[in-house]
Amino acid sequence: MAEIRRLPETLVNRIAAGEVVERPASALKELVENAVDAGATRITVSIVEGGLGSIEITDDGCAMSPQEMELALERHATSKLPDEAIEQVGTLGFRGEALPSIGSVSRLTLESRPRGAEQGWRRVVDHGALVEEGPAALPPGTRVRVENLFAKIPARRKFLRTPRSEYAACQDVVKRLAMARPDIGFTFEHGDRRIFQVQGGEGTEARVAQLIARELADNGVSIDLERPGPEGTMRLTGVAGLPTYNRGIADHQYLFVNGRPVKDRLLTGAVRGAYADMLARDRHAVLALFLDIPFADVDVNVHPAKTEVRFRDAAAVRGFIVSGLRQALSTGDRRSAQAPDSGAMSRWQVEPERAEPAAALRSIFAGRDWSASSPTPSNVAEPRAAWRGETDVMAAPQGRAAEAEALPEDADRYPLGIARGQVANTYIVAEAADGLVLVDQHAAHERIVLERLRAAGAGDKVAASQALLMPEVVEMDEPACDRLEEQIDHFAELGLVIERFGPRAMLVRALPGTLRKADPQKLLVDLADDLAKHGSSLLLGEKIEYVLATMACHGSVRAGRTLNVAEMNALLREMEATPRSGQCNHGRPTWVKLSMEDVEKLFGRH
Repeated sequence: MAEIRRLPETLVNRIAAGEVVERPASALKELVENAVDAGATRITVSIVEGGLGSIEITDDGCAMSPQEMELALERHATSKLPDEAIEQVGTLGFRGEALPSIGSVSRLTLESRPRGAEQGWRRVVDHGALVEEGPAALPPGTRVRVENLFAKIPARRKFLRTPRSEYAACQDVVKRLAMARPDIGFTFEHGDRRIFQVQGGEGTEARVAQLIARELADNGVSIDLERPGPEGTMRLTGVAGLPTYNRGIADHQYLFVNGRPVKDRLLTGAVRGAYADMLARDRHAVLALFLDIPFADVDVNVHPAKTEVRFRDAAAVRGFIVSGLRQALSTGDRRSAQAPDSGAMSRWQVEPERAEPAAALRSIFAGRDWSASSPTPSNVAEPRAAWRGETDVMAAPQGRAAEAEALPEDADRYPLGIARGQVANTYIVAEAADGLVLVDQHAAHERIVLERLRAAGAGDKVAASQALLMPEVVEMDEPACDRLEEQIDHFAELGLVIERFGPRAMLVRALPGTLRKADPQKLLVDLADDLAKHGSSLLLGEKIEYVLATMACHGSVRAGRTLNVAEMNALLREMEATPRSGQCNHGRPTWVKLSMEDVEKLFGRH
């Protein structure tokens, strides 16, 4: 057997660096967090070649004396843990290994000058060895420069990605930390370019919109909710994008716990659950959520880089986020988050002298079969069979034009206006006090039906159960059965009646009324998997939401159905009174509005 021996200090530091410094963005994160914890009000980050060339962070924080700088470069030395209560840490980091770990795999230059000191001090460590020390000229604060990362560890360096990919990772790190601290000014530079600069003292909403997308300010709702708990109060703040303002990937979801940026599966699952009936499966919400929770209820020490957390009561946290998001969205999402598509609008704006009339009409109604439309009224002359030089037959009008009803004096009370007609038996055309409104009748009614089902008690609580004629035995492994057994009472409230049936099986006696045709085997397997992932589950409720959405789809007014004016106006009025009516159950807009100014522009009046 080989002899047990102590590893050299340099190798120990490199092993520790493997946990902390995976890539340039990892080193950058540790150094910026140090600047934040030092009480800085301004932080400047400069990188070259995506951080592969160099990383430099300058701050105006409390700085360090020469003696403290020497100690800071030793392992497990920190100012962030005043006592031994490691679970009560309130700073972004405290491991005390960041600086020595980074210094063991790069050339690290540390310069610092406390306020009131006549001069600063510099220490240079090259891959673990002190190579330079002496006075330094710099304003009060600290400057850290990292160069030649992994230069003497080629096996690590060759696994790094391209400078462009590393730059994207560095930018994401700085963005998240800048969102977490709107009271601090941040400047981020890449080479000779200034990527962004934000001033300190901004509000959270302004900072988030500035860093994610400026249009989020107009397409999002504010969140500020509190819930008392045994150890203290949980608070959820931030900005959540309307469902119609979504992305194809989830890289615009920023989550923070006690001011710490995290990428946690439970939190992302809660966001997905909150938007379950408002987004298509392949679309993702845009948001920034800040969860403040008592230190005793969260463990931040489950990952070396502290990007993951563990909650004492995961079910309460998940439920708080889901209910908080849904409550916030229900207050502002009667809006449609999408303006008319610029590409579609440009087709209206073709210069008349450059396009034949029939071609312009085809561009607007491309692909629509008008041959089955309402017959041409006898008192309306048949249109020409074809335009000169064209072979396509023009569409017959759908109905007779009638004298328009005047807008009522209190038209401002009706944001969606008064119905004027129907296009393609699918879209309602309405006149509002401030513009022209187009409504997708099927999408709008689909949302209304779903909200009716919820209001009747079919959403959060499913009172009715459908008893199975013969209880069904579902065989599973023992840990999965244990997880399900712990939640039997919770499932019963939702209409799912199960009981333990031996060590490796569950007995299903009843299903929720809305899931009476579900496969009990697949349902329980999914629930057990979700419990394993999150520790608690709202997945059953989310499954019911999906079923309700499907029911709403089948029970709503279909596209292609002719509506009379009274039916159109009734639909518009109900949309104005229904939560989330600005989006259908799949996250698409139910209506768009073209302002009168835009209409006048179409005709060259502006």
